[in-house]
Amino acid sequence: MSSQASTAAAGSVPHYDLYIDGASVPAASGRTFESINPANGHVIATVAEGDKADIDRAVVAARNCYENVWSQIPVGERGRLLLRVAQRIQDRMSELAHLETLDMGGPTMWTAGTAMQAVEVFEYWAGMATKIQGEVNPSMLPGESLNYTLREPLGVVGGIIPWNGPLIMAAWKTAPAIACGNTVVLKPAELTPITALELAKCFAEAGAPPGLFNVVPGFGPTAGAALAAHPDVDKIAFTGETVTGQDVARNAIANLKVVTLELGGKSPHIVFDDVDIDRAVANAIFGIYTNCGQVCTSGSRIFVHERIHDAFVEKLVTRAKAIRIGDPLDPLTQLGPLVSREQFDRVSHYVKIGREEGARMLCGGGKPEDPKLAAGHYFAPTVFVDVDNRMKIAQEEIFGPVACVLKFSSEDDVLAKANDIVYGLAAGIQTNDIKRAHKLARRLKAGSVWINTYHRIETSCPFGGYKMSGYGRENGVGMVNYLTRTKSVAVDLNDYTMDLFA
Repeated sequence: MSSQASTAAAGSVPHYDLYIDGASVPAASGRTFESINPANGHVIATVAEGDKADIDRAVVAARNCYENVWSQIPVGERGRLLLRVAQRIQDRMSELAHLETLDMGGPTMWTAGTAMQAVEVFEYWAGMATKIQGEVNPSMLPGESLNYTLREPLGVVGGIIPWNGPLIMAAWKTAPAIACGNTVVLKPAELTPITALELAKCFAEAGAPPGLFNVVPGFGPTAGAALAAHPDVDKIAFTGETVTGQDVARNAIANLKVVTLELGGKSPHIVFDDVDIDRAVANAIFGIYTNCGQVCTSGSRIFVHERIHDAFVEKLVTRAKAIRIGDPLDPLTQLGPLVSREQFDRVSHYVKIGREEGARMLCGGGKPEDPKLAAGHYFAPTVFVDVDNRMKIAQEEIFGPVACVLKFSSEDDVLAKANDIVYGLAAGIQTNDIKRAHKLARRLKAGSVWINTYHRIETSCPFGGYKMSGYGRENGVGMVNYLTRTKSVAVDLNDYTMDLFA
């Protein structure tokens, strides 16, 4: 229990139970934890704390639903159910965005957008449910035969999601799995469990069979580890930081379950000297300060050509200082708080490291001066210059509103520096030279490359990383490969039998 438990009188905040087998149920242990509003430190809800016993219950429910109900359902009904869920999300969009803002601190302009994306995800996969098919393969043997493949569901899919975009991450882990014929057990982050549990209500209202979608909030070492290691879970889809992702992969080895990992990033955002500087700065601002920098694809390493470096930095700092920081429920707010005190301390620690390493800080670096924001985990937009690519602030993921600006002189120079990192999630290129843009896009070691834009993540396009940013892909038709198995079927059509032992 949080030390802030005493701030909330009994019954003054809502309570959420686990959602297992179509019903809200308490944790087997009876334990609960609190969800805290990062903007003011207030308790906004108490939540049942699931652990291994509850994961076991949820997996049993998911397996029973898969074997006895969902695997027998016509594929068209899968799509119709997902459409009904999409409609329920759309009907409650404002409420869900409000709850997400309370839970994780993202401004309403951000959370409303991700709620709209969640609707899109469910609609896209509703259409995909009837498009999952095998193929006929030519035979290489003499005579007549028929060879074809079937695409079959994996069974039970476990999803483990982070705190920086709870609703959209829940949609990514859930809608594709169900469209492909699987059932789901979802473990939301302990810091932001509310919208995942509200999504469970949308499933119930849409008429989902019990056990199709189960939500077990809890902590990583207990609930998360139990889900990753569970012998009756066929796949784990994890989004989070790299060290935890490695633990998830190790836990999944026991039964060789399918694993997809979307992990950390330290993305390069490359700005050439042929651009309109104002437009490039606007893209850079969006790339690093969206959701207070708490986005895995954040363009936190901004490489600027030496000929425009000073002019670019001047405009970047001016724009950073002008960002409206405040109550995330205010529609005019552009930057809300970091998600927790722990995250605030982490970002502060990296700012201290950057200054010790010799980087020069031009703005930000801590709490804003506004006394009205003192109770929240607010962190002012920060810009470092004179950054060397080997510094910790240029190599390690900070996950906060901290931009590192680095100077470069040529394409080869910036390519070497951009790829000199353990991560490979995303990259951005700002240039008017289309040949240069396409050539660099091929040579950058990143799963997504954005040209003259940033954070362009679409439901129809595959998303995932290279290197320590993980493996596997989410979104797009290719995701079907990670949620189904391929079965080959061979049929002999000849009127004779090849009896080799006659």
